[in-house]
Amino acid sequence: MSTGARAASIAVHAEALQRELDWLEVMLDLRFKQHFDHDSTVATMPPPPALPEASALAEVVTQYALGPRERLVLALACAPHLRPAALDLFFVKNRNFDRGFSEFGGGKAVRHGGFLPTGETAVFLVAGDDLAARIAVLELFDAQHAFARGGLVQLDGEVGGEPQLSGNLQVSAEALQRLQTGVWHKPDYNAQFPAKRISSALGWDDLILAPEVMDEIAIVQSWLRVGPELMEDWGLDKAVRPGYRCLFYGPPGTGKTLTATLLGQGIGMDVYRIDLSMVVSKYIGETEKNLARVFDQAQSRRWILFFDEADALFGKRSATNNSNDRYANQEVAYLLQRVEDFPGMVILASNLRGNIDDAFSRRFQSMIYFPMPDAAQRLRLWRSLLCRPERLASTIDLLALAEQHELSGGAMVNVVRFAVLLAERHGHAQLTAEHLRQGLARELRKEGRTA
Repeated sequence: MSTGARAASIAVHAEALQRELDWLEVMLDLRFKQHFDHDSTVATMPPPPALPEASALAEVVTQYALGPRERLVLALACAPHLRPAALDLFFVKNRNFDRGFSEFGGGKAVRHGGFLPTGETAVFLVAGDDLAARIAVLELFDAQHAFARGGLVQLDGEVGGEPQLSGNLQVSAEALQRLQTGVWHKPDYNAQFPAKRISSALGWDDLILAPEVMDEIAIVQSWLRVGPELMEDWGLDKAVRPGYRCLFYGPPGTGKTLTATLLGQGIGMDVYRIDLSMVVSKYIGETEKNLARVFDQAQSRRWILFFDEADALFGKRSATNNSNDRYANQEVAYLLQRVEDFPGMVILASNLRGNIDDAFSRRFQSMIYFPMPDAAQRLRLWRSLLCRPERLASTIDLLALAEQHELSGGAMVNVVRFAVLLAERHGHAQLTAEHLRQGLARELRKEGRTA
């Protein structure tokens, strides 16, 4: 997109947000007048504004069938980011107690100078002091509501024993990015989101696996393409749980991660690899919170969740000999429930099938073994990696390499990378058999073997 076209697109999104925030301010004035003047006749919600059809806000309103209440709460959640001064009204003090009004909820942030709304603020704005209307507003924060399903707005659930509505009203970073630019923001690895989107420049032609493994992968591809529709067509949708769970197991470097990546890329779905070092916490309850952040964001998006080296989280549960064992087993039980309830695809990768807890094993729809490549597959891998014959010396015998050295595809990549660096260091324009021999010896030593 050219600079001019991008500027025009942003202008459309900004115009839609401008109209929505203007409407929010009108509703705030009406609600405050009703509250302080005790005049219920002025509390009628004015109709929401018409939006430019090409704007992201208009798309979101249509996609999730957002009514006036939802639009007002969404505008309120966006206001601290886009028009914080609109919420300064809430800083008014109750002169009787020299403090803010309890019914407004919200509060002041540590660094941000404006007012931060909570669920209480949203309920006050939408329903005032009408108890029945306030109760009805609670459905906006239900897990089945469009706010949660679309990953648009949520309440910060970490309120301890305080009322649920005291949680901060938060618009997701992804939704805010989309409303401003029309593009879904893709979260990346950080302390609050312990997962990273993975991709590859390789394609299916570069994945060299046994035919029976490719047949198993084809079944997974079929589910990604038409699985839910197929179950409905055959009348199985009521009996079959939503989502699909796979276990990839086998030696390191045999293509498990690449397969997961290609499954997503082939169907236009993002693949997120869970960083287990960031998920597992020594503090009780933190592991569940870290995982919940990932599952909650993935719930409304077409993501594949990929747990590499899954033994660390999905391993066998231990006997309950002390409190640490009990909490560890609680974490496994929590994982089992979240994986089972996840409506998308979850892929677990492990070096050994036996390391995975039996409770998980029974719930996998596919368990695919990735063996070490045989000699014929190794030859194809060598030829795929060393694809420029003019850069290979005549002394290199790829057939002999394939037959004599049992290596995984990942190990071959390491060998070739080292050999190329060695050739560059020596000023050679071609790889020689000696370069590859040294690379092989180095890789085999890492595995505790000799050439």
